[in-house]
Amino acid sequence: MTDDVREQGLRVLQEMVPHLPSNVVEPDGRFGDELMAIGVDNVFGRLWSRDGLSRRDRSLVTMGILIALRATDEFESHVRIGLRNGLTEDEIAEVIYHASGYAGFPAANTARNVAREALSKD
Repeated sequence: MTDDVREQGLRVLQEMVPHLPSNVVEPDGRFGDELMAIGVDNVFGRLWSRDGLSRRDRSLVTMGILIALRATDEFESHVRIGLRNGLTEDEIAEVIYHASGYAGFPAANTARNVAREALSKD
């Protein structure tokens, strides 16, 4: 992985999740300690850095995917990231409503509960 991709990924991640420590990708000797580095390089360095969609639009797409996958921990983080990327609470609710038709009511209901919790922390 090139240093440019890592640096770009770290920059994007810090902009969207400023409370993360800067050494988040450093191996710590525990099981699976390279996973964050892989994510920073590939997800934030390569995908979130592309010009094809705005960060706001990427947040909408990402939240829909996470709802369908029932990836609740990641969805909670992306609710806050979505707000940082310019989404309103009403727009986040619309993503959840829309997902109910494609990902199912149980997945949308879980996402609503997770979003309520995330929004109450802000």
